[in-house]
Amino acid sequence: MKKYQYNIIGVMSGTSLDGIDLAYITFNCEDDKWSFEVNCTDTVGYSAEWREQLRGAIRLDSQQIEILDLRYTTYLAAVINKFISANDIQHIDAVCSHGHTIFHKPELGYTLQIGNMPILADMIQQKVVCDFRVQDVLLGGQGAPLVPIGDRLLFSEYDACLNLGGFANISFEGKLNYRLAYDISAVNTLLNEQVNKLGLEYDDKGMLASKGQVNTALLSELNALDFYQQSAPKSLGIEFLNAYVNPILNKYTLSVEDYLATLVEHIAIQIASGIGVGVGQRVLVTGGGAKNEYLINRIKAHAIGITFDRPTDVVIDFKEAIIFGFLGVLKLRDEVNVLASVTGAKYDHSSGKIYDYFHKNY
Repeated sequence: MKKYQYNIIGVMSGTSLDGIDLAYITFNCEDDKWSFEVNCTDTVGYSAEWREQLRGAIRLDSQQIEILDLRYTTYLAAVINKFISANDIQHIDAVCSHGHTIFHKPELGYTLQIGNMPILADMIQQKVVCDFRVQDVLLGGQGAPLVPIGDRLLFSEYDACLNLGGFANISFEGKLNYRLAYDISAVNTLLNEQVNKLGLEYDDKGMLASKGQVNTALLSELNALDFYQQSAPKSLGIEFLNAYVNPILNKYTLSVEDYLATLVEHIAIQIASGIGVGVGQRVLVTGGGAKNEYLINRIKAHAIGITFDRPTDVVIDFKEAIIFGFLGVLKLRDEVNVLASVTGAKYDHSSGKIYDYFHKNY
């Protein structure tokens, strides 16, 4: 008989390298309707050393990646154990972890998230559900975005869910209960890189961007990138920035404020163009970018008539950790947690790996 209440720790590390998000959540299913309560949360920021290692991992060979994977898994275990201890968490059905993406090239048939080694279960002495993307890529999917099943089942009161994290992605219900979702553009991966030049982690409320001037030539080049003309399903990774965006940015010599203003305008235009919903509809906005007031105002300026709702700060900051926790619950129940309509896989499926302390892999 299936359980209908689950106490879960969701763990997420995004491409923007802000840190590791952890959320202890209770999920309840009643009359086939899911709800959740967030009990406690934390974000553990990366040290400068870890941030540099993760940013540079894309250049490592396979043996170096294996060493990094073990080191990162060990580090992740320590972070999770500290979270459990600090919050005196007694009842855990599973720890559901995304890991950290190093490579994501679904068109070539592979994706890699480190921190998903079986030894993680031993190190934290908990059942672990992890490595959610690989199976989808093997089934011909993009391996992303994976949060739409959570959008459908946990946030159904909204017409669409927009996440402004390292990359922007949108999720909404199409015709005949057919969920659509895709990545739209880079967001915090681009903006944070600019403010890092000033020794800052992020542009607080978009204040720096609001002081800059939009460079129309740079804006035109960015908006002309082929990715924006592609049909869904489609997804983005750091490779897109390295191969296409950064070479354009490097052609210009602008102040940080002007770069930020231009990038914000570019992001706002692409989101308004790719959002998939129309006038009078409600969009839930989460992710770190939801706190960038200047970015939100520029999106509203280009997406006239659409209501953008900010939830509580806990949901803004920890939505992905919450949903990856939920993906783990669905995997434990052997229920669909990845939608083929979203990723382009051959069929809906229940993705992820389950590790018990004794390394049994289901």
